[in-house]
Amino acid sequence: MTQISILGCGWLGLPLAKALLENGFSVNGSTTSSEKLSVIENLGIQPFLIALESNNISGNIETFLEGSKTLIIDIPPKLRGNNKEDFVGKIKTVIPFIEKFAIENVLFISSTSVYGDDNSTVTEETEANPETESGRQLVQAEQLLQNNPNFKTTILRFGGLIGKDRHPIHFLAGRSNLENPEAPINLIHQDDCIGIILEILRQNSWNETFNAVTPFHPSRKEYYTQKAKDLNLVPPEFNYENPTFGKTNLSSKVEKVLGYSFTKTNL
Repeated sequence: MTQISILGCGWLGLPLAKALLENGFSVNGSTTSSEKLSVIENLGIQPFLIALESNNISGNIETFLEGSKTLIIDIPPKLRGNNKEDFVGKIKTVIPFIEKFAIENVLFISSTSVYGDDNSTVTEETEANPETESGRQLVQAEQLLQNNPNFKTTILRFGGLIGKDRHPIHFLAGRSNLENPEAPINLIHQDDCIGIILEILRQNSWNETFNAVTPFHPSRKEYYTQKAKDLNLVPPEFNYENPTFGKTNLSSKVEKVLGYSFTKTNL
């Protein structure tokens, strides 16, 4: 049975681990919350309490990685508020352990925030031009991993993540003066996130970069107004006084190279 290690069993990592178990893998899964260890273990995942810091790793990273050929890194940067972190430093800290335990493949979960909002159409060939600190650190982390010759790295850049328990309309409903009414949405459902990852693993598609955004791009105003009505919420109000900025992220490479068909197309 092939073993995979998932660094970060959070909103995406935990259901991904469950899907991997269902597909015949054994899974080592990490969390930074001791309260979550029993949840992970009860699902049949080998649990590990691991926390990355910019110059240290707490927890048994050696046993977590030992025996795995593939490591999935799904730990988004925490750069909001006052407790900002050195995300690049975290990745630098874990790389020597990836090398030591002969991990062959790394799948790094990144974000389309590495591209700028300049009203363009974005593909994997588009040069990264992040406008946020989170995006800048993600780009640096991507480069650190992909430039390392000791293992193969595939970068998976997701759009905005949604699922049955997560949708931005719950945050936007009833708000006013929202910017960029005509900017296209770039979202992807959790089910498709997991489906694309499983396809990458099945096809051994390494040393690649993929954008992963559902090919459904109505304007923010059109989409969130309708979504609010569907859920009996107060529609948000948008500001048309300022120019609209945004981008359309294309995922044609996922469809062509992996042969993947999105299952949640009408978000």
